[in-house]
Amino acid sequence: MLFISGMSVKSINAIENLRDICEGYLPGKFELDIIDISQNPELASANHIIATPTLIKKEPAPQKIILGDLSNIKKVLNALDISPK
Repeated sequence: MLFISGMSVKSINAIENLRDICEGYLPGKFELDIIDISQNPELASANHIIATPTLIKKEPAPQKIILGDLSNIKKVLNALDISPK
């Protein structure tokens, strides 16, 4: 789940970066839910979101949380336990 706050530059960059990573490294093996906390504040509260953009990977375990626009691909891949190509 990628939590964003409106369509700010950071939000748009996070969405594009995450889609590029998923399509490039996990083609056909990912499900991406984008949640705008300005439209769904209850989901932000339920998931303890205090900053955006925030990515929460729930499966496979363990759960991982990454903050920011996901522009550092190496750090994102490492945090998600995905081997770089």
